[in-house]
Amino acid sequence: MSSLPILVLNSGSSSIKFAIYEAGNGRRTKLHEGAVDGIGTDLGKFWIKDAGGNKLVDQTPALPTRAVAFSLVADALHSKDFPAPAAIGHRMVCGGPTVLENQLITPALIDEMEKDTAFAPLHTPIAVYIMRESLRLFPGVPNFVCLDSYFHRTMPEVVMHMPIPEEYSAMGVRRFGAHGISYESIVYQLQPNVPEKLIAAHLGNGASISAIRNGVCLDTSMGLTPTGGIISGTRTGDIDPGVLLFILRKIAETTSDASEAADKLEAVASKKAGLLGVSDLSNDMRDLREAISKGNAKARLAVDKFVWTIQKWIGGYIAELGGLDMLVFTGGIGENDIACRAEVCAGLGALGIVIDPERNNVRGEAVISADTSRVQVRVIPPAEDLMIVNHVVRLLGD
Repeated sequence: MSSLPILVLNSGSSSIKFAIYEAGNGRRTKLHEGAVDGIGTDLGKFWIKDAGGNKLVDQTPALPTRAVAFSLVADALHSKDFPAPAAIGHRMVCGGPTVLENQLITPALIDEMEKDTAFAPLHTPIAVYIMRESLRLFPGVPNFVCLDSYFHRTMPEVVMHMPIPEEYSAMGVRRFGAHGISYESIVYQLQPNVPEKLIAAHLGNGASISAIRNGVCLDTSMGLTPTGGIISGTRTGDIDPGVLLFILRKIAETTSDASEAADKLEAVASKKAGLLGVSDLSNDMRDLREAISKGNAKARLAVDKFVWTIQKWIGGYIAELGGLDMLVFTGGIGENDIACRAEVCAGLGALGIVIDPERNNVRGEAVISADTSRVQVRVIPPAEDLMIVNHVVRLLGD
C-alpha cells in the first residue's frame, strides 16, 4: 500500500481528540495531534501540535456544544496546513450487541449503533454525531469504526454472561468491557515477548483492569457499560444493586416520571460518584494528592478506596489466570502517579509483586519491579491512535 494520511478521531464525553498519521509499507508516522477539551464548560481549549511538539493552534474558544467543537476540528483539518485524509478511524466504546467487529461506517451502521446508546451513554451520543458529521464533511473518504469492545470479544461465556433473567440477556445485556484499544496497544507494544499471564491496569479518570492470557482477553472489570468495575473519577464501579435501588427510591419521592428518575440515577452513578463522590472534592487525582498533603481525610479515603479496589481485582485475576508473569500500569494515573503505583503494589509481595522505590520514581515507560519480584511490573503508555491506524490499514486492505 502506498503511503496514506489517516485521521484518527477519539471522542469522549467532553472532548474530541484527533491525530493524523502517515501510514504505508509498514511505517506509521504521526504528523499532527490535537484536541478540543471542555465541551459544555467555560474552560474550552483547542490545540494542535506537529510531530516535533510545536503548537500550531492554541486557543481557548467557547465550546457550548459538540457541534461547535467538531466544527473547529473540521475547519482546521480542511485548511492547506494539513493533508487531506485518505481514511478516517473512529474510536467507539461499544457498538451494542449487533456491532461486534471493526468495520466500514455507513449511515445504516450509525443508526444501528445509535439504537444502543444505553451500552455507553456518556460516549455513544457524541461518537455517532461525529461519525455522521465526518461522512458529511469528508465526502468520499472511507470511515471505519474501531471498538473498545472488540478486544474483549474473546472472553468466555461464563465471564460475559450476567446473572440476570434470560429476557434481559436476550436484549444484549452482557459484559462488553472498555479501554480495549488501550489494552490491545499494550499487547502490541510487548511483541514479540508477550507474557503468558498478564494483568494490565488502565488507570485514569475512567479506570479498568484486564486479565490477558497469551495476548488474548480473558476477563475485564468494566461490564455492560464503563460504569462497572473499579471505581473511577466519577463512576461507582461495581456496587451492591440495593444501593442503586435505595437511591432510585429517594429520587422517586420527588420525581414522578420514570425516564427522568432513571436519568437522575445515571447521573449519580456515572457523574457524581467514584473519587469525586467519596472525596466530596474532585475527580482529579492531582487535586486529591494535594488535599491529602494538607490533611484532607475525605481525599485520603477516596484514594485508599481506589487503591483497595484495584488490589482486590489484581488478586482475583491472579487466581483466574493461575499465576502472573507481568503487571502493567497505563493511563494517566497509571503513568504519572508514582504514589498510586506504590500503594497498589504495597502488600502484594505474597503474590509475587514487589516494586523498587527508586525505579518507580519515574513518569512514563519503565520497568519498576524489584530484582526480588517474581512478577515483572512495568509502566507502558497506551498507543490507542496507533492501534486505530493499524485497524484502518487492515480494513482498507480487506
